[in-house]
Amino acid sequence: MSKVPWDQVLSFSWMDIAKLFLTALVILMVTKVQIFHDRISALLVALPLTSLLAMIWMRVEGQDASRIANHAEGTFWFVLPTLPMFLLLPWMLRNGWGFGTALAINCLVTVILFLGLVAILKRVGINLM
Repeated sequence: MSKVPWDQVLSFSWMDIAKLFLTALVILMVTKVQIFHDRISALLVALPLTSLLAMIWMRVEGQDASRIANHAEGTFWFVLPTLPMFLLLPWMLRNGWGFGTALAINCLVTVILFLGLVAILKRVGINLM
């Protein structure tokens, strides 16, 4: 990986504040919908809202199509190891596991699946890291 330009990462412009507000507003609205309908909220969360917003912000900031394409492709591969969590976590909660324990185990399972996916894809020529 290349050196992280921390001076750019930690500096904020008016555009960054606008992105923060609009992105937070989307997340807030999803959590508000959850109050009265958990399935509609789940549908909204299942939509790739964060990825879409990120790609829109990338385009607005002048990122080229190649970088946006790399982001979209990387997002696809990174989502795969998280999917089992959405089946394992509800099963654990419904079977008496505590929320913190179930969440911690699911995070660990996700990390293991992620590392496995990275290793498998590397063998077929796809380098995620």
